[in-house]
Amino acid sequence: MTQATPKATDELADGGMPFLEHLRELSGRLRNAMIAFLLAFGACWYFSEEIYAWLMVPLQNAWAASPNLTEPMEMHFAALLEPFWVYMSVALWAGIFVSSPFTFYQLWSFIAPGLYKRERNIGIAFAIASAGFFCAGAAFCYYLVLDPMYGYFLSFAVPGRTPTLFMTQYLDLTRNMMLGFGAIFELPIFIMVLAALGLVTHRSLWKFNRWFVILAFIIGAILTPSPDVVTQCLMAFPMIALYNVAIIGAYFITKGRERKAAAELADD
Repeated sequence: MTQATPKATDELADGGMPFLEHLRELSGRLRNAMIAFLLAFGACWYFSEEIYAWLMVPLQNAWAASPNLTEPMEMHFAALLEPFWVYMSVALWAGIFVSSPFTFYQLWSFIAPGLYKRERNIGIAFAIASAGFFCAGAAFCYYLVLDPMYGYFLSFAVPGRTPTLFMTQYLDLTRNMMLGFGAIFELPIFIMVLAALGLVTHRSLWKFNRWFVILAFIIGAILTPSPDVVTQCLMAFPMIALYNVAIIGAYFITKGRERKAAAELADD
C-alpha cells in the first residue's frame, strides 16, 4: 500500500479532522461571511442613493450630449415602493461586492488546510486573477460602453417625443451590462483552466481564432441591447483581445506540461 511521503504530508496545513469538526468549522465560516455581508449591506444601504447617483452618470452624460434633449433629465418611478426596492437592490449588490473579499477569505480558510502548498498557491493566484478580470470588465463597461450605448438610445428622441426614464429599468439594464462585461472578461481565466486540465492547447486555440472572431461579434450582437455597430464592437473587440491573451497563457501552460511529460518519459 502506497503511503504519502513525509514531504507531501508536511505540505498540508493541518492533519485529519473529524467530520463533525468540519461541520462546526463550516458553520463558523458561513456565520462570519453572513455577518460581513450584513455589515456591508447596512453601510451600502446608507449610501445607496449616492451609489445609484454614481450609476446614473453615464446616462446623464449621454443626455447632456444629445442635441434634441434640452430639458433637464428626470428619473421617474411607476409605483410608490419602486424607489425603496431600487435602493434595496443597489445596497444588496453593492454589499455582495464589498463583502466578497472577506467571504472568499472565509471560504479559502475552510478549504486551504486540505490542500498542498502548490495547490494553495494556484488557488490564491486564480482567485486574485478572477477578481481582477471581473472588476476590469465592469469598469470597462461603465467608463467606455455605457456612454455611447445610452447615447444611441437617446438618439431616438426628437422634438415632441422625449423619453420617460424609470428607476428600476435603468438599474436593471446598467447592472446587467456591467455583470455581463465582468463575466466576459473572465474568458482568459476559463481558457487557461481548460489548458491546465489538458482539454485545449495553444495550437487548437490558434486554429479556432478566426472562428472566434465571428463568434465574438455574434455574442456582442446578442448580449448588447443596442443594435448599433459601435456598442457591439466595444464588446467584441475586448473578447478577441482576451482570447489571444489566453492563447499566450495556454502556450506556457502547454509547453510546461509537455516538458514535464518528456522528462518523466526520459526517466522511465
